[in-house]
Amino acid sequence: MSLVPEAPRPRAVMSPDGLKLATYDFGDPDAPVVVAVHGFASGAVLNWHASGWTRDLVRAGYRVVALDQRGHGASSKPHDPSAYSMDLLVADVTTVIDTYLLADVAFLGYSLGARVGWHTAEQIPDRISRAVLGGIPDADPMRRVAVDQAKAYIADRTPVEDRVTNGYLQMAANVEGNDLRALVAMVEGMRNSVEPTPENAPTQPILMAAGSEDGIRDSAVRLAGAAPDASFFEIPRRNHFNAPTSRDFREAAIAFLTSTALSEGR
Repeated sequence: MSLVPEAPRPRAVMSPDGLKLATYDFGDPDAPVVVAVHGFASGAVLNWHASGWTRDLVRAGYRVVALDQRGHGASSKPHDPSAYSMDLLVADVTTVIDTYLLADVAFLGYSLGARVGWHTAEQIPDRISRAVLGGIPDADPMRRVAVDQAKAYIADRTPVEDRVTNGYLQMAANVEGNDLRALVAMVEGMRNSVEPTPENAPTQPILMAAGSEDGIRDSAVRLAGAAPDASFFEIPRRNHFNAPTSRDFREAAIAFLTSTALSEGR
């Protein structure tokens, strides 16, 4: 028997361009809200529920609204690269916040979800009061994926020579329900998306985090230094892929959310 409580049924929200976004609502409807956005090739239930985040956040007095980003989970999975850009992903999060009639939220994101959070917090600072951003470098590591090799592998299982590309494909294929065509379309479509920089850094309080064994750790530290009100937490003994399951990370995030709420009189 699973030790993870069953997730609520997803509630569909329509994106501005007509895609279905699956969302999940945990906790007391009147509690302070954390909007949670997962990483590439993951999903809301896998990234946040199965790993214990929703349980611990609800116990700490928060409501969690999580979403499957387009191309993932129970959301629409278009195969057209034009359906994917940072602007569209930010618009998806903003639409979920609007649809749920949320006026003031904290943002929780990991990897791709953290990149989306960086830009969303910068664009709607009146709606997002603070953020926890894990596994976020100052450049897009998916730019290293050889899209042509990935497409050939999907089409006829042509062996992938590029090590990075093969790693992304194997990671994505290991998650039940993933659509490799959609995920490769996302990689291709986001090639020219805006990167996190000092010029577009959010001004809200931010806790940034990365695993001590994550290759992007130093990059994440540099990015934290670029934001005017950011601190950095090193997740002990974790790499990029297992950091979300760290209890140390969860405890640091909840402590940050609680302390910043108290300082703001929330």
